[in-house]
Amino acid sequence: MTAQTELPQAETTGSCCGGGGCSTPAADAQGDVTTVYQVTGMTCGHCEGAVSAEISELPGVTSVKAVASTGQVTVISAAPLDDEAVRAAVDEAGYELTGRV
Repeated sequence: MTAQTELPQAETTGSCCGGGGCSTPAADAQGDVTTVYQVTGMTCGHCEGAVSAEISELPGVTSVKAVASTGQVTVISAAPLDDEAVRAAVDEAGYELTGRV
């Protein structure tokens, strides 16, 4: 007779980062990728619109929400975006991409 020992299963709740500020884009149930960027220089709704318009032109982007008060820009796309393409779009709008949140 042999004894069997069951090992506890690892918990699979939440993301790999546990809400700790991971900069890896997250995919939703439909396969869309959500990435949050930090942009400096936005101060108003016009700024938000300029940044959103430029990023919206990138291939695969389905949604952009820029918030001037936090400097955060949330981008939803069909696939991960090239950071340099996003940086160029933000630069074209007249602002600076400082990185991912």
